[in-house]
Amino acid sequence: MAVEVSEMGQRNKIKVIQDIKIFTGRANPEIAEDIAKHLGEDLGTLQIKNFSDGEIYVRINESIRGDDVFVVQSLCDPVNQNIMELLIMLDAFKRASAKSITAVIPYYAYGRQDRKTSGREAITAKLVADLLATAGATRVLAVDLHTGQLQGFFNILVDHVSVTPVLIDYIKQKGFSTDEMVAVSPDGGGVARTRKFAEKLNCSLAIVDKRRISHNVAEVEHLIGDVKNKVAIIVDDMIDTAGTITEAAKLLLREGAREVYVCAAHAVFSGPAMERLEESPIKEVIVANTIPLKEGFFSKVTQLSIAPLLAESIKRIQSNESVSEILENFNG
Repeated sequence: MAVEVSEMGQRNKIKVIQDIKIFTGRANPEIAEDIAKHLGEDLGTLQIKNFSDGEIYVRINESIRGDDVFVVQSLCDPVNQNIMELLIMLDAFKRASAKSITAVIPYYAYGRQDRKTSGREAITAKLVADLLATAGATRVLAVDLHTGQLQGFFNILVDHVSVTPVLIDYIKQKGFSTDEMVAVSPDGGGVARTRKFAEKLNCSLAIVDKRRISHNVAEVEHLIGDVKNKVAIIVDDMIDTAGTITEAAKLLLREGAREVYVCAAHAVFSGPAMERLEESPIKEVIVANTIPLKEGFFSKVTQLSIAPLLAESIKRIQSNESVSEILENFNG
């Protein structure tokens, strides 16, 4: 436990800063280790294993009574196992008398099912939010939720950060002038996200008209905006099967774009994504490490670490400082 004394040195001005404990599940231990390193902390120790029938067992190997706990777990593939593992960890921390429990979720699964588009559908984004709170989370630190409105699904505190500053810093290092770049939204739903990206790069904006014709299948037909002789940067929150992204890239080149780059927070890369991206005309795919890349990822992918961003967020949460200011001031 650290003790911070004011300049006056007065006893009544002493502020006690409670130590934090950082734990990780098995979904993305690399980012948790990097976060702990940036905070100058060691990862807490716990035991996680599966019984022969698949049930998950969790035991914390150290006392956390009265501590502020941060548990890092991406809800990536295998999605359902990683969600259940996180819920069991939260329950263990709660029963071990942690003072507070923050679920640090670099990738929040089930976020796309945030409303009913037809009768008799589940709203799973809300269901997962309720499960986290019931299991014991007192706060959530999430990265690039599918829509910002998902924060309203939680009945506990939510801090929402974006990888946009990290992606923009990388693009700026390419040395493109503002006049030769155009930020492209792959669909109407991502316009707000892409507009912020364009404002930070001080470049123009274009929108791809996407029509979803069936589950996980979309059709790209029209382009709104001018991309001729420009470096087109497609901005999205995630790349799943890569169907929309690759078709959008082809459309941009047909419309006269010089090169096509893709920036996304979450590299889901399911199904045929790898093959589609490798065969596509996209020059580079830039993603954050919210989801660990599978072995054999292709040469076009550049993965950027957001551990410094999350470490800074955790420090600010612990010291009751503004987390939203990070988006303006963060420089990696």
